[in-house]
Amino acid sequence: MPKRFWKTTVVLLSGAALLLSGCGETKSSSAKAPDLSSVTLVLGDQAKGLRTVVEAANALEGIEYKVQWANFQGAAPLFEALRAGAVDLAPAGDTPVLAAATGGTPLRIVAVRRGQSRSIAILVPPDSTIRSVADLKGRNVVVSSARGSISQYLLIRALANAGIDEKDVNVGFVLPTDALPAFNAGKIEAWATFGVYQAFAEQQGARVLITGEGINSGLTFITASDEDLNDSLKRQALSDVLQRFAKAFEWAQHNPEEYARVFAKVNDIPLEVSQTLRKWGDESLAPVESRDVQALQQVDDLFVEKKIFPHRVDVQTLTDDQVFSLAPLALTQSEPAP
Repeated sequence: MPKRFWKTTVVLLSGAALLLSGCGETKSSSAKAPDLSSVTLVLGDQAKGLRTVVEAANALEGIEYKVQWANFQGAAPLFEALRAGAVDLAPAGDTPVLAAATGGTPLRIVAVRRGQSRSIAILVPPDSTIRSVADLKGRNVVVSSARGSISQYLLIRALANAGIDEKDVNVGFVLPTDALPAFNAGKIEAWATFGVYQAFAEQQGARVLITGEGINSGLTFITASDEDLNDSLKRQALSDVLQRFAKAFEWAQHNPEEYARVFAKVNDIPLEVSQTLRKWGDESLAPVESRDVQALQQVDDLFVEKKIFPHRVDVQTLTDDQVFSLAPLALTQSEPAP
């Protein structure tokens, strides 16, 4: 067959393909967007940590769906709410997510918050004779908030690194809202805690025995219920809200002083405490990657080895990495909340 005929045929077929492709794009672009006005998302939160940055950045401006916030003082009650269907999203540290999954909570990891492990620490009173992790032998250590927390993970690893048998330390579990005043009153010898509670204690003179740097992953995961992810409209709304969360964290990174001021006001805490939190590092929200899955699996394997969790969970099967990128986000620039 003549070479010229082949060239002509290829050109014609290419043109036809482009024409068909163009027709497909026209049909897709003209497809009606789903109506999300009937959807209500109940966004779980801990110590208003997520809500504050989202509202400070006005990240939910112009949404079609409705949003309600549900605040909890710890991960355990938050995941109880997720299990009961009372919340649609639940943000928590690596170990609480694993504890919930181990306990049968029907959840999927849909996003990861990357932060700094400086916001996890074991604290002692300023005049304490405890000078190192090794000095915790025979002492009473309070962990916030429950078994399987990020604070317990820090304690376990820190004791192992110091060559101390966990059985030689008296460990108790107290919610951070109750532990903070007890610690400030000198009723707690050593306290493994995190976040705003840690910042409060450090502002009051607490001495840092060790932080989570180099030990904890610094990852916080946002989880959603299986039921929500199987609902096409809620899934679309969840995709949108996650992308708006990401924009909110970007805003916080570029406006640290403003964010610190808003955080202090919303949470009714001293500005110095809020600024301390900001100094520990900014957070970002991103889709879950294989490195996050591996890091979380390592944490789970340790807790199973220590018999804190009764059985292993497969982190990969808990992950839905498609929700975050389900649909493009059309956000307009907005001014921070006053």
